[in-house]
Amino acid sequence: MDKLDLLQGIGRISVFVSLLLAFFLFTVKTENKLANRLFAWFFIFSAVDLSGFFIETTTRRELNFEIFRSTTCLFEMPLFYLFVLAVCYSDFRLKWKHLVHLLPFVIVNLVFIPRIYLSVDVDKDTFASGLNLMPEIYFIQILVECQYVFYIVSVFLIVKKYREIYLENYANASTATYKWLFQITCVFLTAHIIVALKNLLRYSGFSEIFLWANVLVGTIALFITCWFIMKALNHPELFRGVNSKLKLTKDILPEVEEKPELVNAQNDLINNQITTLKQYMTEKEPFLDPSLTIQELANQIDIPVRDLSILINHQMDQHFFDFVNEYRIQKAMQILKDQSKSQLTVLEILYEVGFNSKSSFNTSFKKYTNLTPTAYRNAS
Repeated sequence: MDKLDLLQGIGRISVFVSLLLAFFLFTVKTENKLANRLFAWFFIFSAVDLSGFFIETTTRRELNFEIFRSTTCLFEMPLFYLFVLAVCYSDFRLKWKHLVHLLPFVIVNLVFIPRIYLSVDVDKDTFASGLNLMPEIYFIQILVECQYVFYIVSVFLIVKKYREIYLENYANASTATYKWLFQITCVFLTAHIIVALKNLLRYSGFSEIFLWANVLVGTIALFITCWFIMKALNHPELFRGVNSKLKLTKDILPEVEEKPELVNAQNDLINNQITTLKQYMTEKEPFLDPSLTIQELANQIDIPVRDLSILINHQMDQHFFDFVNEYRIQKAMQILKDQSKSQLTVLEILYEVGFNSKSSFNTSFKKYTNLTPTAYRNAS
């Protein structure tokens, strides 16, 4: 098998696996169907893009269709961007304004009309030999890179803000969504850098190396898609998103400072609020609810949620996530010390105190005690 056959074989497998993953995302049962559908369309257009490894053209019109197919890669990053928004924000919905993401695709194809799509009277081989040197091809390559930088930076900013909002408003001891999105964004970034370097070889005159680079890119695409399938099978649910209307404390503070009547500036009052909050946490133990949010806690102690957010995140200088977990760990420490509860396993204890995964419990416990739960129990 020569390099070209190997490349075509890898391309066919990659397209099949991408379409398989898209089918899975369309059919899997989940509350966040929009995110799954956006990700499915991302893999469909990825399959269309990867099909270029094995599609051969025999006529000038077929070459035009192949050029048009290659421009559909401009759908991939907008779809990934919208997918990230749908995962991060539970109230995200597609709107007419999102059609603006189609502009690069429309612009490129309009630019291609005069000298590429309408020049069908030119011999295919003659046209193809000079295609890569045409200004229109340079234009789409530059546009693809600019588009990629814009969306990859936007996604990193969205994921960063999502994590900050989550930590300030939710006590569910899992940052799986953040880790998942950060992982796949880093994977996409790494893969694209390799593709960009491969594209530079197109103009280097090293056709042999360029062909091997295509084989490498096809192999990487196949491994990435298989990795996504394994992730999807292990985590068929889409993770919990936050409400897009939630604001970070640093964004609330300027608004509050402009309205002095909203600020409880007296130290005595702030101290009383902190004392009341800590007393409520100790006596009522609301942290035992694994899905506790700052909104629910605010309702329970009858404090406006924005005031409670400022109190915890600004006055006490803690994320709500860490504030609640501290009480959960203290409760776990009490149980681990209690000889009458020595028959309880660590797994039973972590569920009892409000955690919902062993890894997050172990991480938080070691953060507060510098010991694992088992080591702490043995030392008590």
